[in-house]
This record gives sequence, C-alpha cells and structure tokens, in this order.
Amino acid sequence: MPVIKKDVEHIAKLARLKITEEEAENYTGQLNQILEYVEKLNELDTENVEPLSHPVENVNVFRDDKLKPSINTEDALKNAPHKDDQHFKVPKVINQD
Repeated sequence: MPVIKKDVEHIAKLARLKITEEEAENYTGQLNQILEYVEKLNELDTENVEPLSHPVENVNVFRDDKLKPSINTEDALKNAPHKDDQHFKVPKVINQD
C-alpha cells in the first residue's frame, strides 16, 4: 500500500512537525522508496535460516574474575591532601537549599 501525501501530513501532525507542501511531496516519495525496498526484502527465501538474537555470534568475551590483594588504607591515604583516620576528605558538593 503506497504512502500518499495525506498520510505524510497526518504523520507530521501527530509528530507536531510543520512541513511545507514541497517537503510533504518529498517525504511521500522517500517513504514509498523505503517501502519498495522492504517489499524486495520480503521476496527473499528465509525458509532454512535460523533467527539470530544478535547479528554477531560472539561468545562471552569477559575475563575471569581473579582475586588480587588490595592496597591497604594507610598507603591509599598517604598522598591525600585532606584525610582523617580512614577516609578521604573532600569539599561538599551538594547544596542544601
């Protein structure tokens, strides 16, 4: 079913777009070209083609989690400009108006 100019104007109204007569005619042609292409795709024989959940068939590409020792609190705070016994001190960034 081809798209007519009235359809384009209705879609533009729903999308709250103001289009000119020239744009409506241009979009009508473009939408009909798109629909013709999709119709060509419908002609393809996909009888023996399995559906894909993703276009690229990658296996899990994540690395394994490995437990590693962490830096201790004293070394982490060693170069901090402002700190207390176990925490970094930072300026307040949230207003409480």
